[in-house]
Amino acid sequence: MQPVICAFANKNQLMKNYHDFEWCKETYSDQVLFEYLILETMQAGLSWDIVLQKRENMRKAYSSFDPFIISQYTESDLIRLKNDSSIIMNMRKIQSTVKNAHAYLFLQKDKISFSEYVWSFVNEKQIVNEWPTDSDVPSQTNISVKMSADMKKRGFSFVGPVICYSFMQAAGLVNDHIIGCPAR
Repeated sequence: MQPVICAFANKNQLMKNYHDFEWCKETYSDQVLFEYLILETMQAGLSWDIVLQKRENMRKAYSSFDPFIISQYTESDLIRLKNDSSIIMNMRKIQSTVKNAHAYLFLQKDKISFSEYVWSFVNEKQIVNEWPTDSDVPSQTNISVKMSADMKKRGFSFVGPVICYSFMQAAGLVNDHIIGCPAR
């Protein structure tokens, strides 16, 4: 009998690789976590497949997702990004990335790493869910609602509860691979 795999992984090889090697894998690197936050912001209203297809171009366009460099972007940098057809060109999302870089750096000024901050919402321990099917996986939870509210208070933007939950999945704060999925 063939193992059951989370449905989104069957779309193409890029999605399968993301599913198998990144999604719901515990991540503690501040830099990678910031990248996931940017990517989840960019994904709002789009498919994850589009984001993955543009990921390498976004990595180049956004200075390897370095929050220090992004926080120093000028108006000309924003215009450059808005006109770059190889990435997601939504100006609100572009501006949000700069704003989130500033919020990220404010955390560091308070001597809190981004990793410590996001992992505090799950008490530093991955939540392993037991979903029988993809349709059982929620789009948000009480924890993502709390994370969203706190992030907004700290100056982050484009961080609603659904984006926060997707971020939690990407970063491995939660493991939402369905029961029977080999990547679980």
